Amino acid sequence: MRLPEDRKERAGGVTHRHKGDLLVMNAAQVVTLAGPARARTGGEMRELGIVGGGAMLVRDGRIAAVGMLAEMEPQTEHPEIVDAGGRIVTPGFVDAHTHLVFAGNRADEFEKRCAGMTYRQIAAEGGGICSTVRRTRAASEAELAASAERYARWFLAGGTTTVEAKSGYGLTVEDELKILRVIRRVGETTPLRCVPTFLGAHEIPEEYAGQADEYVRLVIEEMLPRVAEEKLAEYCDIFCETGVFTLGQARRVLTAAKRHALGLRMHADQFTAFGASDLAAELGAATCDHLEQSGEQSIEALKRAGVQPVLLPASVYAIGSQKYPAARAMIEAGLAVVLATDFNPGSSPTPSMRIVMSLACTQMKMTPAEALTAATINAAHSLGRGHEIGSLEAGKTADFAIHEAEDYRELPYFFGAGGCAVFAAGVRVAES
Repeated sequence: MRLPEDRKERAGGVTHRHKGDLLVMNAAQVVTLAGPARARTGGEMRELGIVGGGAMLVRDGRIAAVGMLAEMEPQTEHPEIVDAGGRIVTPGFVDAHTHLVFAGNRADEFEKRCAGMTYRQIAAEGGGICSTVRRTRAASEAELAASAERYARWFLAGGTTTVEAKSGYGLTVEDELKILRVIRRVGETTPLRCVPTFLGAHEIPEEYAGQADEYVRLVIEEMLPRVAEEKLAEYCDIFCETGVFTLGQARRVLTAAKRHALGLRMHADQFTAFGASDLAAELGAATCDHLEQSGEQSIEALKRAGVQPVLLPASVYAIGSQKYPAARAMIEAGLAVVLATDFNPGSSPTPSMRIVMSLACTQMKMTPAEALTAATINAAHSLGRGHEIGSLEAGKTADFAIHEAEDYRELPYFFGAGGCAVFAAGVRVAES
């Protein structure tokens, strides 16, 4: 098939919505992540389904075929051409743990940590999550949407096309609903796909100091029914940690969430290990997140229950006082590991999945292939979307990125560097 010059498009060009087929060609590697229709475990995490020198045909926003260019030619006429120019094509990153909506930032606390204060010392002085709660409560829905749309552009520019986005910086009924409405709005006004999670039990608000049970009652009896009634979330999360919510309180909140047909996620074993991950396993949570302090017993419990661990190495790096999760032990135990940014204003202010992948490789000894699997198809399955996104396979939504790289291993190797052209449902939505 001869390609007319006026139909060719370099990865550096500008794309508008195409009316016909889209043909991505001249890729050094099309990293498909094709494989079983489930999250990948063990050695499967190193099987990327790479098509060297491959091409991909997109039709009506979905992947029609992946293979060699000669295989694509009989399937299309007069397609719009995207010339990958010897670069790699991967699925769009799926970031399964973010705190997308908040007001202000905590650069002042970052400076304090640089000077030697710990994350928990800062929180004890009135900083931390509560400082962001104060700013977020004072912000209007429009102001929060403007800042979240800005962050959405950051994610897209880095190759991320889907995020899980949590509430948790409101901690009143109306402010939590406000945040969840903003998450929905960002999913409608930007190309970033947003999976909403209710995290009303993120912290005990200042007005409930010493009255944690009363606040848990508010979450269960007033927040959860409103969230469910207005269909504002797919999941419910809780920060189960010493000095925040106890195992008993977490059980009450998550059990109530199940009654409202919400899936379960859980912040667990971040600073201390006292059974939070075991509770996640017992309740059948979709994911258990952080896990810096998890030991062999907890890893085995998660494996038996089929809970996916979501590891957040950027928050360990940013806090600077924690150990990294035992990723190798989890992979060897057969857990379907996920990587995510934990994007938030306090402990992980980065939207970069490439930096997260690099930290996973250098600090947790995951291989580049395992890191890419954890940032795409495994993350997609953790959000109940593995049938739609996370790999480049026929029938799936055409969310993909063309990276400034000739080999997938360059993604974590050149950390913090390298641009990409990003497509959502076959339409170019970002470029960096």
